[in-house]
Amino acid sequence: MRRLVIVNQKGGVGKTTTTANLAAALVRRGWRVLLIDMDPQAHLSIHFGFDPESNEPTIYDVLTQGTSVTEILRDTEEGLRLLPACVDLAAAEVELAGVDDRHYLLRNALSPVENEFDAILVDCAPSLGLLTLNALCAGFEVIIPLQPHFLALQGLMKLGQTVALVRARLNPMLRIAGVVVVMQDSGTLLSAEVISGLEQILAAHRRSGDAWGDARIFSTRIRRNIKLAECPSHQTSIFTYAPKSNGALDYAALADELFGTAAAAPVAPADAAPPVAAATTRDPRDAEDAAPSESSMRTATA
Repeated sequence: MRRLVIVNQKGGVGKTTTTANLAAALVRRGWRVLLIDMDPQAHLSIHFGFDPESNEPTIYDVLTQGTSVTEILRDTEEGLRLLPACVDLAAAEVELAGVDDRHYLLRNALSPVENEFDAILVDCAPSLGLLTLNALCAGFEVIIPLQPHFLALQGLMKLGQTVALVRARLNPMLRIAGVVVVMQDSGTLLSAEVISGLEQILAAHRRSGDAWGDARIFSTRIRRNIKLAECPSHQTSIFTYAPKSNGALDYAALADELFGTAAAAPVAPADAAPPVAAATTRDPRDAEDAAPSESSMRTATA
């Protein structure tokens, strides 16, 4: 099973958009996918129609009250399953400050259901606090959405240091799978320069054995596309809202690149539950168009 953590401490870089639409691309290919919203803003939950102001239990109750994830699992019209968030999640870091093994709460909570899915995707808050640490401890692969601006590069290595620290102290299975360039304006000099700088950074770490050792820049670029910004208001993915848009084409290509050329569903064991959504064939007509200080990390990982 693949466990992907979509993370970047910078806000507004397309983490939620990438999580939602990459997951939807996998469901269209027959994968059983679980989405986890670890952001108090609950944008991923809202994207798929969950009201974070309702009184229904959320991932907050799982982390702070020990509620079973089976009690909060929600089905979406896209065939995805969702562990939703709410604004109360912002208080979880304070409430859990004295809890033993607080970094492993999410990982432990997922144990009863992890075999029911082919992939788990976690959408993280734009911070590197306890909620993100829980996601990193529960995941295997880190995907970093990056807008091609120079300031975005400045925090990238700090994020790598955080992943390396989590890998060394808390989760040796964790690695950075790669960087996804999002909101790209094709042909701009700035975009080309930022990608070139990123390539130099990764080349310096290649085969180093550290968290960046196997990381790559995915060849798929997510082009700036207004349809991607519009589809959350319709509580659906880009594939349902605008299947012929560049956004749909780009996220389908990213799924292929991340999970194999055909992004085919893994063969399930004989006794496994059936997929939550039937596989579909890609329509050939679909063509348009601060990182924490060292002292804060020591506190977080104490």
